[in-house]
Amino acid sequence: MKYTDLKIQTQREAPNNARTEGFAFLVRAGYLTRENEILPLGQQAILRLQHLSEDASFLFHLSLHLLLNDHETFFPLPTGDVEIAHCESCKYAERIEFAQFKKKALPREEELPLEKVSTPDCNTIESLANFLGVPKEKTAKALMYTRVSDGQFIFIVVRGDMQLSEAKLKNIVGEIKLADAESVRRAGAEAGFASPIGLSNALIVMDELIPRSQNLVAGANEAGYHLKNTNYLRDYSAEIVADVTQAKAGDLCVNCGNPLSTLVTISLASGSGFQFENILLALAETHHDEKGLAFPKSAAPFDVYLMHVPGKTIDTLEKAEEIYNALQRAGISVLFDHRDERAGVKFNDADLIGCPIRITAGEKALKDEMVELKIRTASGASTVPLEKILNLKDISEIL
Repeated sequence: MKYTDLKIQTQREAPNNARTEGFAFLVRAGYLTRENEILPLGQQAILRLQHLSEDASFLFHLSLHLLLNDHETFFPLPTGDVEIAHCESCKYAERIEFAQFKKKALPREEELPLEKVSTPDCNTIESLANFLGVPKEKTAKALMYTRVSDGQFIFIVVRGDMQLSEAKLKNIVGEIKLADAESVRRAGAEAGFASPIGLSNALIVMDELIPRSQNLVAGANEAGYHLKNTNYLRDYSAEIVADVTQAKAGDLCVNCGNPLSTLVTISLASGSGFQFENILLALAETHHDEKGLAFPKSAAPFDVYLMHVPGKTIDTLEKAEEIYNALQRAGISVLFDHRDERAGVKFNDADLIGCPIRITAGEKALKDEMVELKIRTASGASTVPLEKILNLKDISEIL
């Protein structure tokens, strides 16, 4: 394909909104706009990736830092939109909202009698724990939702030091929305001072750690009051007991027990298919140097960047056209830079765009029936006989 067919416009400077080095080079090389829209060169790169994806394992051959599980593959990127929990020891990786972890119960206690206590202005776990002088893990946190499909009021209890995972809850009960004040009132709850004790017409969901936790402080369903020493089964029960809490950094891996870390990533593949634009970004983040992109052969939009340097005594463009046609006949994909531009501009653009091989048809080498060949990641160039290039059968002959 010819350079001008793709309407490539390179840039000498990184865009001022560049979020990462890889993104900056994709913009500078003309793969993307500053607004992250795919340009024709980017479309060509994605077509190449789509062709590669006929082999479902192709991601493993691109030298990318992959984090994966049975159903999704991630690439760590600080500006990504997917947070995951990751175990460095056993390589467990899962979206943070779905991640499992080992939950540690407090030492078992003898169940104590219920005690109603005044807790003015204590409508958060933090204020309650501070007022009573108890750790947050000795409290029960109440959350209230309504199921979208049938309007069912859903009351959830998790330990006070944990956060609800709405994603896990939705997997269990279906689509939900926050309960409105009327729904809370009808169930007999009191926002800020709620517990499952004495509720009516409520679907009660308990995190799996609650039945293993004794003598928790919970709401009294009366403004300004809480109950000390609430216990599962003795004081309330639940229709559903399940894992509904969200992992955080430092929680223990469900597989090996080592601490989890959290990472910001982008998703490259999931059950719904490959995310080719994200794969292109991951390639750019991984394969670049100070001059530009340096894509591996398998993932580059073109195998060869072919350029001619205008000459004074030899029609270098005619020779370059001959090379272009020969490479195409051999099934080698070529980006042909046939512009009437200075050599320095073309060399810079070739480095920016990042094809694995650059072939230069210039007057000095052509006088000796040679062309210049440079591997993108090599420090220097070499000359090869023009005849060899014209008779290539496969790109591997010059790699």
